[in-house]
Amino acid sequence: MSEGINQAAPAERSRAAIVAADGTRFEACLVPPRGGGGPALLILHGAAGLDASTVAWCKRFADEGYAVLAPDLSRHFDGHAFALTAALADVAAARSALGPHLEAGARCAAVAFGAGASVGLRLAVHGAIDALALYEPTAVVDEDGAIACPVTAHLAGNVSSSMRAAFERFAAGHARRRVYFYDGSSPGFADPSQPSFDRHAAAVTHSRTLAAIRPTIGPHYDLARLFQEHLKHEFVTHDPHATMATMVAQPYVNHVPTLTGGFGHDMLKRFYTYHFIPKLPNERRSVVLSETVGPDTVVLELVTRFTHTVEIDYLLPGIPPSGKTLEIPTVIVAKFRGDKLYHEHIYWDQASLLVQLGLIDPKGLPVAGAEEAHKMLDQSRPANDLMARWRESDGKPI
Repeated sequence: MSEGINQAAPAERSRAAIVAADGTRFEACLVPPRGGGGPALLILHGAAGLDASTVAWCKRFADEGYAVLAPDLSRHFDGHAFALTAALADVAAARSALGPHLEAGARCAAVAFGAGASVGLRLAVHGAIDALALYEPTAVVDEDGAIACPVTAHLAGNVSSSMRAAFERFAAGHARRRVYFYDGSSPGFADPSQPSFDRHAAAVTHSRTLAAIRPTIGPHYDLARLFQEHLKHEFVTHDPHATMATMVAQPYVNHVPTLTGGFGHDMLKRFYTYHFIPKLPNERRSVVLSETVGPDTVVLELVTRFTHTVEIDYLLPGIPPSGKTLEIPTVIVAKFRGDKLYHEHIYWDQASLLVQLGLIDPKGLPVAGAEEAHKMLDQSRPANDLMARWRESDGKPI
């Protein structure tokens, strides 16, 4: 399962018939948010028009809680650029279709692709949108700093030096503008339909886009609380059905050191039901060291102490219970789609656990046992003991 837009959960989609100011009819793709109204989001297509990729983007952002509209502006594209006045008039006409799907006081952002960036930038100049994200824009216009709303731009790493310089000038001195170049990527890197698609870069672009849009227009989810609800069903109520209900339709979980978890609903529910929840140790306590909440991500850093009373399938598969008390620092990266958990990546140092169990002899190896956890809980504990050359710098000028 990739992080690409083609993996979005199915959303109700309609083709809205729009009447332009000149009486001409054109279509728009309309995808309401799950479970009611939301903020407005315009998708502005590029040279390819209202194609399958654009529709997929609509579904992807609807999953994030937006009422999404993508007007078909193809009739205003001459093969190189949009006729901006006519395109803007069609956007204005199309926005009325969002009315029934908007929350009270809804604000509006736009996500523009390729040549559609010129339409998005002009909307921003006119103050018609509250935030803007650009994917591989073909040009940039500042118009003497008239753009007041947040703008984030994503460009392939191999864009021309003149394009790079133009966008660097666009962002320079503006705290609300962000320009990202994805080194090693080629045009189409964020589009799953393209051979150059880079799913890792695409995932980062999406989070950065949400970072530009969500603080300004919402929706504002309490991701920390939502994640605690998920953890409660795992570790307190021990309910796999309730645990799965906090997640998207096709989630995944990866406990990185042991490659345990699940990929998709059925595999993950099987994992939770038979190999995770019933195999948790009876005595377990975690100390949270830090919590970082982003636009779609929660990162928890913690130290967990537990008694090894059962064979813990996800943590120590195949290792019979030792009765020992084990301590381990852990990092959990939880990513959301809207208000549902999409995936978890859980990291810890497996070597530290194996040292504590006596299954690895740490002598002569750069590994530590429970000292890892102790150092995280008390920063004043000694450092660099595993680094023999540390003594060589003793007394040298600093």
